Amino acid sequence: MAKEKENTNTKTFLLRVDAETMEAVEKWAADEFRSVNGQLQWIIAEALKKSGRKKK
Repeated sequence: MAKEKENTNTKTFLLRVDAETMEAVEKWAADEFRSVNGQLQWIIAEALKKSGRKKK
């Protein structure tokens, strides 16, 4: 198997959320066949686009 290149532009951070919010995000991610991390990245990207703070 080919080794994937690590994205050097990716930053790691700790996020604390209450249990109810986490459960909702986990369900949403499962419904859309994403990981929780992928779902959170998508939510953030969509919010940035909608607010005009990030293009595309």
